[in-house]
Order: sequence, then C-alpha cells, then structure tokens
Amino acid sequence: METVDRLQPGDHACLTYTDPEERLDLLAAFVSRGHQLGERVLCFTDDPVAADMRQRGLPAEETVLPIEELWGVGATPNAAAMVRRLTAERDRSPRGLRITLDMCWAARPQAGAEQLLAFENEVAKLFADGGLTALCEYDREAFDPVTLAYAARTHPRTVTAAVYHEDAELRICRQHVPPGVRVAGTLDVGRSGALQDALAEAVRLDPDVHLNLGHLRSLDDGAAAVIVRAAAGLPRNRHMIVVGDRQAGRTLRVAGAHGVPNLRLLVRDR
Repeated sequence: METVDRLQPGDHACLTYTDPEERLDLLAAFVSRGHQLGERVLCFTDDPVAADMRQRGLPAEETVLPIEELWGVGATPNAAAMVRRLTAERDRSPRGLRITLDMCWAARPQAGAEQLLAFENEVAKLFADGGLTALCEYDREAFDPVTLAYAARTHPRTVTAAVYHEDAELRICRQHVPPGVRVAGTLDVGRSGALQDALAEAVRLDPDVHLNLGHLRSLDDGAAAVIVRAAAGLPRNRHMIVVGDRQAGRTLRVAGAHGVPNLRLLVRDR
C-alpha cells in the first residue's frame, strides 16, 4: 500500500474507495503533484469533480473529460480504442502525462468483463518509458470482490489514505488538498488521543493545518478543547483552519476558539 504522495512518474496505481470525499482528496493530490512536475493532467470521469477541484485551487477546465472520450462518444466501451487514445495523449506530452481513470465504465451493462481484462493488460505496456503515470479508481460499491482483487493484483501500486484511527464510530485520516486532517463520525474526548497524534503530524508537515470536520456527526466539549489547545500551541505566523457545521462551530467557541488568534473557524452548512 502507498499513500498518493509517494507515487513517482511512471507508476501505474489502483485506488479502491467507498468514501467519495476521500476519493476526491486523493484525486486532487495526484493532480496537484502532476501540475507541480509540469506534466499534462487528464481526468476521465463522468462524476462532477471539476467544481471540487476548483474549490481546492486546481485548474479543471482542460483537465476533466467525460469518460466516453476514451473510446468515442456514442460507442460502447472498447479496450483497444481506449489504449490507442491514451497512447496518442502520452505521445503528445513531452514532459509526461498524468491520468486518472474512473473505472466505473467497466461496470456498465454494455461493457463486457473481457474489456476490463483486455484494457488493464494492454495499458500496462504503456508505462515502460516512464512517460505515463496513472491512477485507476475503483468504487467498491460498483464492483464485486473478485474484480476488486483482480484490480489490486494487476496494478504495481495500490493507493490508500493515511489513516490515524478507524472504527465503527470514527475515522481520522490525512487530508492532502488542502493539507491537514479529515475527521468523520463521532468525536469524543475518549478518542481524542488519535486526533492529537494526527494534528501533531500535520503541524510537523504543513505550514498551516486544515482540519476538516465537515462529515462529523457530533463533537463533545473535551474533544473540542483538544482542537483549541492544538491551535493555541502554534507559532504566531501559523494557523489552524477548521471547517465544520454550525453545531461544531458552537462547540468550538464554547471551548474557547474565539480567544485563539491562530484558529480560523469556517462554518459551512451541509
């Protein structure tokens, strides 16, 4: 397993996901790295990811393309046509091509299983010279376990989020764009140790710390106090930007957020 920021030019990686926002964060990190390297970046998907990418500060107008463009609008998914298109795009990208592929096309009724097998076998040949880097995205809700196992087996790299804590009630993981920590579920003081560890790493890695509480169902006073103390401990020129709903905002203010100049609270309705 690799984190997305460990991928190198020429890698062919597989991402399997269940959480759409986590998928978008990993996608944004992959795209952002490509722009930093001066590569051409193309995202083939039917999902409305362009607005999310713009919100994260990434260009999307020429980056996001409908998945059907890979084989031709109006036609049925065809592995040979897809590989020809990717070969042509790679050849016209002298500084390298970085692509993301939403593999849900393979779950369509008109796409036979043999097309997925043929595509993954043939596209693997395009990576030999390092001019192509790809992230193939598989939604666990759309594919059966056998297909997901095949996808993991046929890709030299498998990408996953860096997870600090995960159980039935709470998930805390690394957020890449903007850099920081993402928390979903129910956060109470009994689980705040994992949050402290996650925030400590973000403080070490990131100039400013972005704490995404947008998918938090509840936040108790003790856990809110942990967040406020972490922000208060930052140097004067660094900040913690916390995004959450109105209830999380109220709990953080009761815990003293209004008195910490390093803490910026952004309240967003769900």
